[in-house]
Amino acid sequence: MKFLTKAIILFSIFIFATSCKKEVATTNTIAPENEIHFAKGFTLINYDGYTVVKVSNPWPKANKSYTYILKESSGIIPDTLKQFTTINVPIKSIVVTSTTHIPSLEMLGVEESLIGFPNLNYISSEKVRALIDAKKVKEVGLNNSLNTEVVIDLQPEVIIGYGIDNTNPTLDNLEKNGLKVLLNGDWNEQTPLGKSEWIKFFGALYGKQKKADEIFSKIETDYLKTVAIAKMALGKPTILAGDMFQDKWYMPSGTSWGSQLLNEAGGNYLWASTAGTGSLSLSFETVLEKAKDAEIWITSGQFATLKEMSDSNPHYEEFKAFQTKNVYSFAGKKGKTGGILYYELAPNRPDIVLKDIVKILHPELLVGYEPYFFQKLK
Repeated sequence: MKFLTKAIILFSIFIFATSCKKEVATTNTIAPENEIHFAKGFTLINYDGYTVVKVSNPWPKANKSYTYILKESSGIIPDTLKQFTTINVPIKSIVVTSTTHIPSLEMLGVEESLIGFPNLNYISSEKVRALIDAKKVKEVGLNNSLNTEVVIDLQPEVIIGYGIDNTNPTLDNLEKNGLKVLLNGDWNEQTPLGKSEWIKFFGALYGKQKKADEIFSKIETDYLKTVAIAKMALGKPTILAGDMFQDKWYMPSGTSWGSQLLNEAGGNYLWASTAGTGSLSLSFETVLEKAKDAEIWITSGQFATLKEMSDSNPHYEEFKAFQTKNVYSFAGKKGKTGGILYYELAPNRPDIVLKDIVKILHPELLVGYEPYFFQKLK
């Protein structure tokens, strides 16, 4: 749908002692610490009365960073930080531009602050769809194109945007009109937990850092617990991923978050050793030669049945996974207006995605668990 340098500052404790016969007095000074541990694209450091958020990797190979000051009512901003965008927190209204932002709002219990979104049909969340039906969330454009006039008329306290490069004239225009624009780089994170940790970005905006920490901690614990369970598997089934789009087969690159999920679930993803963090673009013949006998196929296409796959491309039938009916898809769970829930929620809930894949690869390890996103095609 859419289309961050971890810095930890930890100073030693200095102890100042008085001399001779006087009673010893000590003063402990600990420098503020970055609250982000998995995400590489932003840092979050709390000070007395304000928080500094630095987004350093909003798009691939970004050569600039963005610093935002989140000011509490009693906060006093140092002169050295007044050059940066300052937002009074907690905020009460927001426009977001990616469905991956929606789950953070919902988990934090602040979804009712959402007043605008581009292309409302993409949203799957039942709670937010109810707000849309009640006319509380306004359409502010289509896809990556925001309607500047509509957004300005809404006057949100914050607009959460994203970029694919250094040029975004629409967001620049909104800033020139006095609106506060913050870039979110969750989509550019390369690890499952790194993507999920961006809930802390939203937690800071709403004065709900503690709640965001608790939510992420639970996700992290469940994710790592499932990784440990997957290591108990006796074998590693071979995995084919993706499918054809036009004349190319697209699948996760070896160091992408998708590839990491497949491998941490105890699978042998056949392209795990490839370089890159995005997608591979391969010919059908190349894929068939390497993955003809793959045991499991996880498709990214919007197929509901094996017949739909075959009708789309009869050559899919040449793969063993198709012949043995071991093809799985995440496209079956959709919102009321057709948005695919996986695209919205999966980056925020890698713990659920991982459980799903473990259940597919090693069903004996998660007895009684029913996959949430994935379904076997028939």
